[in-house]
Formats: sequence, C-alpha cells, structure tokens
Amino acid sequence: MRQARARRRRVSTLGARSLAFSFDDPPGALTVNGDDLRVCAPQRSCCGPEMEEDFIQRSSRDFEKLMDDTSEELRDTFMTGHKRFDEFFLELLESTERSLNEMFLRTYGKPYLQNAEVFQGLFSELKRYYTGGNVNLEEMLNDFWTRLLERMFQLLNSQYLITEDYLECIGKYTEQLKPFGDVPKKLKAQVTRAFIAARTFVQGLVVGREVANRVSKVTVSSACVSGFTKMLYCSFCQGLFSLKPCNNYCLNVMKGCLANQADLEPEWSKYIDAMLLVTERLEGPFNIETVMEPIDVKISEAIMNMQENSMQLSYQVFQGCGQPKPSGMSRSSRGVSDTFSGRFSPYSPEELPTAADTTRLDRLVTEVKEKLKKFRKFWSSLPEAFCQEEHVAAAASAEDDCWTGHEQGRYVPEVLKDGLTNQVNNPEVGVDVSRPDALIRQQIMALRVMTNKLKNAYDGHDVYFQDSNDESSGSGSGSGCTEACVTESDSFITDAPAREAEKTDRASSASVFRPTLLPPLLVSGALALREHWR
Repeated sequence: MRQARARRRRVSTLGARSLAFSFDDPPGALTVNGDDLRVCAPQRSCCGPEMEEDFIQRSSRDFEKLMDDTSEELRDTFMTGHKRFDEFFLELLESTERSLNEMFLRTYGKPYLQNAEVFQGLFSELKRYYTGGNVNLEEMLNDFWTRLLERMFQLLNSQYLITEDYLECIGKYTEQLKPFGDVPKKLKAQVTRAFIAARTFVQGLVVGREVANRVSKVTVSSACVSGFTKMLYCSFCQGLFSLKPCNNYCLNVMKGCLANQADLEPEWSKYIDAMLLVTERLEGPFNIETVMEPIDVKISEAIMNMQENSMQLSYQVFQGCGQPKPSGMSRSSRGVSDTFSGRFSPYSPEELPTAADTTRLDRLVTEVKEKLKKFRKFWSSLPEAFCQEEHVAAAASAEDDCWTGHEQGRYVPEVLKDGLTNQVNNPEVGVDVSRPDALIRQQIMALRVMTNKLKNAYDGHDVYFQDSNDESSGSGSGSGCTEACVTESDSFITDAPAREAEKTDRASSASVFRPTLLPPLLVSGALALREHWR
C-alpha cells in the first residue's frame, strides 16, 4: 500500500509538471460550434484547435505510459525470473565442480591432479551447453567416459606400454566390457533430461521477456489516439468535468487500440502452458539440482567399480586387443600401487547440505509458476483491466449517466470481441483489419517457435539454440541468444505434434493490473477547462 501511494504521488507530480497550459491562460479561444475541431464533437465547446491538439498529444503520451505501467510487473517477472534461474544454474555448476575437485584431490591425490583435465573438460562442456553452445550431450558424455577409461586403464596397467592405437582398440570394447557398470548409462539419461529442461526453460524466460518488452512498446495508431482523446478529454470541452466514460464505451476504445495485442493471446497462452509443463521437469526426482549435486559420488562409484574389476577387465582387453609390450617399469616404481586405495567419502559431517540449499530450486519454481499462471491471459485482459479502474471509466451502476463520446447518457453500441478481425465495425476506433501489425506477428512467430522447443524439452528431446560463440550472439547465459532469437525465421519452426499442455487456472487476473497514470491528468485538465468555462 505504501509503495502504491508513493507511486501515485510520483505520477501525480509528473502529470502536473507535463501540463502544456496554465490554469489562468489556457490556449485557444472560445469556440461556439466547434467546427474547427478534428476529434471532439462539433457542438458548443470551450475547446479550440490548439487545446484539442494539446489533448491529442497528451493522449498519445498517456497511452504509451499506461501500457508501460500496466506491463511493468509482467516484464519484471520475466527479467527477474531469468536472472534468478540463470544465476542458480551457473552457481550449481560451479559449486558441483568445486566439490568434485576438492573431494577427488583429498581421496586420490596426485593421480587425480595428473588427470584433472578430464573432469574439467566435463564441466566446461556442460557449461558451454547450458549457455547455448552447440554441444551434443550424449556424445560429450560418451567421450568423457571413454577418456576416463583410457586414463584409468593406463594407471591400472602402468607396467605396460599403452599406445594410442591400443587405446583406440579399448574404446571399441567399451559397450561390451561396461568397465564403469551402469553408472554411465544412468547418468547420461539423468544429465541429458535435466540440462535440456534447464536450458530450454531459461531460454523460454528470455523469449517471454523480449516479447513483453516489444509488445508493450508498439506504436500507437492515429485512430487509437483520436479515440483515446475523445474518450478521456472531449467531455471537458462540454463542461462535463466529472463525468466518466461509460464502461462499455471504454471497452470498445481499448479493444480497438489493443486489437493486435489481443491477437497475441492464443500463442501466448500456449507458450505459458508449455513453460508450466517444463517446470515439472525442474521439480521432478531427476531435476538438475538432484542430478548434479551427487555427481561426484556417482563418478567415484564408477571408478571404484572399475578398480574392483580391474584384473578381469585387463584380461578381457588383452584377449581382444592383444598383450601390450612391457614398459620396463613396475607399478610400484611408477608410484601408482596405491592409486585407488582410498574409498570415496562424499561429505564430512560439516559439509552436509542444509535444508535451505536443497529447496532453493523448489522455491524458485514455485514462485515462477504462480507468476506464469497469473499472466496467462494478460494480453486479452488489458481492456478490462484498464476500464474497470474506478478513476477512468464509470461503474456499471452509472451506465445511464456516463460519457458516451458525444454526450451524457447511455452507451448503446454492443461491446466487440477481442482481436483484430473483430474490430472491422468498431464504432470508436478505426482499425484496418487487413494490415496486422508486423512486429506483433513476429512475436507470435517467436512464441510459436519457443512453445515447440519447450514441448520437445518436456519430452526429453534436445533443441537447437544459436551457439553462444557465434559472432552474432550476446553474452547472456542460458540462451546464447541476442534479441534476434525472438524473431527466428520460419525454418526453425517444427510442425511436429506435441503433447497439449495441461490447462491452468483461467480465472481472470485483470483486477491485478491497475493503471495509475491518467487520473491526475484528467483532474488537471478539468481544472484548467473549468476556469476557462467560467
């Protein structure tokens, strides 16, 4: 409440400061029939062309500021959500790598240091994938286990001379030998699904943010400005200073002004549903947090499995690849006899994760889900959100005593449906239904592309994003995309059927969005005109 009052005070100050005329000397001479007016009704009026033009300019600024204020929470939700999730995922990768490094160093010592680049490469590739790199997760993980097998085999058989050709031969038997047990197979499935979901969800937040930013800045048409001016200011020209626009009249004006934005609604709703679907992957038993935190333990288990079966493994390799030549040095002379003598202990008591650490992702997901559901019908709810504001439109109980755009009375025309094609006969705002807004159409396409990617990610299928190392890319994490990603070409659209998103709560959230800019402007204008009328 305190913040809302402070915001109203700031807006009120802005309105008074931006007034283009003084109370004592308003522009324009008294007009008897109003024939010189372009917007307000040509009848007895106190408004001259100069004052009407001032109202028109004011209305344009008012509408743009109204859209900015009304969409502020929506834009902030996606901006803040992206920042928080991106920071969490990057911190998770860094802390997991740090934990593995510390524990492997403590457990394996020098042999780990000599082969640390194998593990560093794993985390480097995971981070590159998350930040938008063109990385095939399954191939990358297969390569990691192959490299680890090569290093382990050399350490366990250091009395032999292992050549590159011999290592290549060993690689051919990896699937058959399964030196690390079932760990690689299980970990690959878990890591792949977890990272696909995390990366795609964060990219979804980027797209939502950019769509919201762009749609809220769409240029206002001259017809909309005229209709807006007529609704808010022309009543002043007849001395009706306290009369508010009829609610249905206000709805038709706003539906005409926001016709293109309303056309965003179908794809926007599908996009929100798809985002909510992917949050299930962030909450499930194999989400990225539960997969990555114990990854050091799982890799160590794989190493121990190979150690315990090293004699049998070496025998099978020798059978398939032949006996390698002796190196002339024994295992003990090379200092590797105790290489794997230590058992892996993942956590000391003081290092155990706290409850707060384990629920951080859950809290982030719960918060963003509530926000996404709230904004599912945002674009179609804008006219109602604006017109139900008590300072702008008359209440339903005053439908017989309100401003109709021409006089005081009852507004007769019916309220039109949402969307561009339904505005062909809008009585208040002239809308060219044959010319959809190009920028809005681009955002519809961007949402359609992202929705398909989200559905694919939900099903565990990897999706393509522009490589973060490309010249045209930005530095943002989680996407590797600049604003260009919001307007991807048709070539990236997949028409493959995907599972229909589960329906979310469709209750209107229009009451949440309260325009706060116009009331002080209306009051200021009324005061000036009242002085002139007298």
